[in-house]
Formats: sequence, C-alpha cells, structure tokens
Amino acid sequence: MKSDALIPRSENGDFQRPGAQFRDVISPDPDGRFPAESGRYHLYVSYACPWAHRTLIVRKLKGLENIVGVTVVHPHMSLVESWRFYNSEDGAAEEGCVPDPLHPGVKRLKELYLKADPEYSGRFSVPVLWDKTNGTIVSNESSEIIRMLNSAFNYLLPPEKQKIDLYPPRLQLQIDSVNLQIYENINNGVYKCGLAKGQQAYDRAIEDLFTQLDAVESHLQVKHDEGPFYFGRLLTETDIRLFVTVIRFDIVYYNLFKTNRKMIRLDYPNIHRWMQNLYWNISEFRLTTNVGHIKQHYFSLTILNPWAIVPDGPLPEVVPIS
Repeated sequence: MKSDALIPRSENGDFQRPGAQFRDVISPDPDGRFPAESGRYHLYVSYACPWAHRTLIVRKLKGLENIVGVTVVHPHMSLVESWRFYNSEDGAAEEGCVPDPLHPGVKRLKELYLKADPEYSGRFSVPVLWDKTNGTIVSNESSEIIRMLNSAFNYLLPPEKQKIDLYPPRLQLQIDSVNLQIYENINNGVYKCGLAKGQQAYDRAIEDLFTQLDAVESHLQVKHDEGPFYFGRLLTETDIRLFVTVIRFDIVYYNLFKTNRKMIRLDYPNIHRWMQNLYWNISEFRLTTNVGHIKQHYFSLTILNPWAIVPDGPLPEVVPIS
C-alpha cells in the first residue's frame, strides 16, 4: 500500500484526522476497570509528536515520573508499519530511545495495538497509555490522557502537586471552547496545510491557520498585563495544547508543511514571548522538548521530503529571552 493512501482526505483534498479508538478512563475509583495505581500504567510516546508531547509535559508538571512509566520510540516512523522501538541494529541510541521494557522482542508500536485488540484496523499513533495489569491500551487520545494525568492520581501526590490543576472548574467552559478552535485551526491546522491534496484545500487551511494565529496574538496582547499564560495568571491545559504546535512551527511546519506566510519569532511578538516564557522559565516544557527528535522525524517523512534532508535552521532553534 502506498503511504499516501494512508493519509485520509475528503473528496475536496482536505486532510481529515481520524478519531482515536481507545477511549477508556483511569479513575480514582478502586473498583473501576482502570483504577489509579502507582506503577500500573505506562506511556508510549515520541518526542517528535506534538500529541504525545502534551502528555509528557503534564506527567512532569504533576510529578508523576515515579507513578506512570514512559518509553520513547525512535523518531523515524513508517506510515505503514508504525513507530518503532530502538534496537541494537540502530547502533548508537537516539537520545531517550530504548527497546520496549514491557514486551521483549516487540519491534513496533503496531504490535501493542494488536495485542490489545487483534481486530484493530485504525492508526498506530502515539501517545499510548498502557495498562500492565490487564495487558491492554487504556487510551490513545492525548486530550483525554492529559486530563487523567491532571487529576486521577492526585491521592498519590504531595499537596503541592495535588494543587496543580490544569483544568480548573471556573475556566472549563472557556478552556473547552478555546481548545476546539486551537485544535481545528492550529494543532490540526498545520497538518491540513502540509497534507492538503490540491491548491484549494491548502488555501482553505492556510487561511484558517493564520486567522486563528492572529486571534491568539490579539488575545495574548490583551492578557499580557494579567499574567504570562493564555488565561492570564493560571497555567492551563490550553497553554500546553498550543505550545506543542507553536514550538514546532518555525522549526518544522514553516518549511515542510508550507505554513510560510509568517514566522512566530518574526511576526507574532506576543505568541513568541508567551512561548519563550513557557520554554525558558518552566522547566517541564523545556525538558520535554527534543528538537533533534522533532526535526529527524518530520524531515524523514519522504512523502513530503523525498531525500530526507534535515535543514540546518532556523538558528537559534528556540530564541533565548533577551
């Protein structure tokens, strides 16, 4: 099967991201199917993937490193065969990549999906939240995983970590509304640009993307006096969901996905300042951002970059705060 056939598009050539199929929930209920227990769950992620990056940031912000394990896949991915784990034939290991510690001999993430459901026929995406007790996938939907990590394990955490709430009740309606706009037009919007099949599909996507970026720029300008985050004083999941796309924008999407109408660092001073603050002043954002993996993964997608040449710039990859 040609890899292009695995990229779902509408009749008009618009990229259409399929929904996740594993949608169970970890809860504090000890009698539930997936109770919150230390050491029971394991995240499979790619440093390159923005959806997986969300989960890594929340895991670190909440102090869950010793409660929920993590394994990083190799940055190179096959659209047909899925993400692969590091193996000895790779030579020197890519930073953070290891063989699957739970399933010796498993070479690709695809195999775990089929362990969970032998009839599974969807995409083999990251992140994957794995239940070691039942030997199955709890969820492969990042937006739902980050909410589980935000609250389900609170009873196991010290008070200072319990207090971190990225989805506070008084902002939930606003967060849900903004998240939808950001997802449709920015998070997924860059993919709609890069994977459009036809000029009109691309034109629609690029207009929606920059209209939304302009709106975010205006919003952050208004909120600047209230605080450094999207909603002012409080860090929320909206900051995380937006950050993972913005941090990749100039580095990858600007060139590879043809989102080159404007650059974040040159044309969006408020978004750029907001991103710099998260990256440089909140270590959980910086320590989960691996630019090497990001560039290796995206520029190895030969359907978009046939010779898999990784460009040198932009430099610096993340501009220091002056």
